[in-house]
Amino acid sequence: MTTLGVIGLGRIGAFHTETLSSLAGLDGLVITDERTDVAAAVAAKHGAKAVDTVEELLSSGVDGVVVAAATPAHAELTLAAVERGIPTFCEKPIASTAAESARVADIIARSGVPVQVGYQRRFDAAFAAAKRAVDDGSLGLLHTVRSTTMDPAPPPLDYIKGSGGIFRDCAVHDFDIIRWITGQNAVDVYATGSVQGDPLFTEYGDVDTAAVVVRFDGGALGVISNARYNARGYDCRLEVHGFDDSVAAGWDQGAPLRNVDPANTFPTGPSHNFFMDRFTEAFRTELAGFLEVVKGAPVAGATVADAVEVAWLAEAATESLRRGTPVTIAEVRNS
Repeated sequence: MTTLGVIGLGRIGAFHTETLSSLAGLDGLVITDERTDVAAAVAAKHGAKAVDTVEELLSSGVDGVVVAAATPAHAELTLAAVERGIPTFCEKPIASTAAESARVADIIARSGVPVQVGYQRRFDAAFAAAKRAVDDGSLGLLHTVRSTTMDPAPPPLDYIKGSGGIFRDCAVHDFDIIRWITGQNAVDVYATGSVQGDPLFTEYGDVDTAAVVVRFDGGALGVISNARYNARGYDCRLEVHGFDDSVAAGWDQGAPLRNVDPANTFPTGPSHNFFMDRFTEAFRTELAGFLEVVKGAPVAGATVADAVEVAWLAEAATESLRRGTPVTIAEVRNS
């Protein structure tokens, strides 16, 4: 009998609860949220058991925990579960800053408790196939990897105010996937951006459109595009270019682009609306993988160490945007 706990029932927590409720091999769910009425409603919908507090959940005998609360609570909640020896899945990021992420990672490493971090693109069939093409050498020496994440509309501005900015709450997915795909470590980052939408982005020290160039230690260049306003739909694509071959992921019929070539109707649509419909199966595969971790398998997705490296990339990009110059990873790591 395997029982999991879910902490936090906002947009992603409720979505994870729905996904988990239909996973084979999972016998029970215990869920909690500071809004007890929401917890009761989600529990009734998915046949879970709602409890009033995190402490009650952690003491209920769960075999694993999914941390899906707001970002500022990730570190505290993850460590609370780890201290009890409970395998944990933490939505990205593991902490609000890179330095705090490194501190949390050190505690987790010394505990020996397995922790998986929520970077679901690694579990998407197309992204995984691109990774295999890199690893089997068929692309030859890599020279460029391009990653795109464009949302159809910004999240609530209250979220933006405390999110840490576009590089910490959005581009981290691109940072993780290009590190994973290339198998290389970032050397330095140049980031730029603009605000053409809500002026509150400027007030919060953020941008609504961004571009990043990442230079890797193996010679490859990463090129990242992010935007908060992409009304045609949710755009998430990857291209990997080598000396011998090139591959792409996310170029499917739901890509939110209007092709103006009169001889080509691709993509036919409908466009992906949001990350949850684009990555439904990836999330399912990711959580099924975590269920195996709970049962004793090694972490197959992003590790805490991976999450720390991504956090340093986000830190460097944020600093680069502020300065208008490239920033090395070593510089932010040692600051």
